Amino acid sequence: MNGSTITEFILLGFSCSRTAQLFIFALVSACYTTILLGNVLIMLTVWSEPQLFQCPMYFFLASLSLIDMSLGSVAAPKLVTDLLNNGGTISYVGCIAQIFGLHLFAGAEMFLLTLMAYDRYVAICHPLRYTTIMNQQCCFRLLMLCWIGAFIHSTFHMVVLAQLPFCGPNMLNNFFCDIPQVIKLACSDIYVAEILILFNDSLVTLPCFLSLLVSYVTILATFCGRFGKSSRKTLSTCSSHLTVVGLFYMPIVFVYIKPSSHSQLEKMASVFYMVVTPALNPLIYSLRNQEMKGAIGKLKRKCKLFLLPSGDQMCEISFSYQRHCCAYEC
Repeated sequence: MNGSTITEFILLGFSCSRTAQLFIFALVSACYTTILLGNVLIMLTVWSEPQLFQCPMYFFLASLSLIDMSLGSVAAPKLVTDLLNNGGTISYVGCIAQIFGLHLFAGAEMFLLTLMAYDRYVAICHPLRYTTIMNQQCCFRLLMLCWIGAFIHSTFHMVVLAQLPFCGPNMLNNFFCDIPQVIKLACSDIYVAEILILFNDSLVTLPCFLSLLVSYVTILATFCGRFGKSSRKTLSTCSSHLTVVGLFYMPIVFVYIKPSSHSQLEKMASVFYMVVTPALNPLIYSLRNQEMKGAIGKLKRKCKLFLLPSGDQMCEISFSYQRHCCAYEC
């Protein structure tokens, strides 16, 4: 309908030696496995413990795990396949869907990280009003706003792309479809489209970044002169969140803010924020949080009881039955 004649795009991937490609394949495979296992473990742990699920911090953490798992699944499975095949293609519809999914989940994560910073701000700076402000109903509404905002952000990109005709070159010097490179293949003037996309991205990124900055500057100011045991615990939680924020924002700034060079380093930065960061988040939150460690231990014990071998179960049932019979005879 928009005059496009291209039905697929060629993904050039990584132009490096076969040994380096196999190394990237092993790295991405390991990270994607960690994404699935680690984030599923965190979600099950939070959902299985009512006390954690009702706590806003852990409720948002489980939501972050769901987003990380979705974001990692946007490009990682195809990247693994293309690395094995030493190159690949993607259909026009698949390319558009990949861009939509990338901006949907990345936008949702950006909004959610900002919401988690606001949660820590209320908990530290207004502790007496925390349970009133961040009640369960409010948390659900704020989470829904994150998804609605991300959906609007991603849909806006799709509307802009739908107006552009693609009828010329179809080679993308990357391992996935991304707007800055796809839009340059359009066979029409893209000046207005670039301005609209830049405006849309800035409308999401700048307010989120400034909100994060204000929240943590206020938190650090509140911490001055107050370094008790509880303060150290809270500071540890905040440092975990700041680490996640840094791992998420730094590669995005490197890829999208600076002039595009299509270098291998830029592609590795894309791999980092799409695959490596979602794999590190569960480790950062679970290894530095005693409550998560305790809840994971409880979940393991529940699983061991549930997955008890049938022979052991029969012996236990038989022993209980014999004991019951002896008591009855007595």
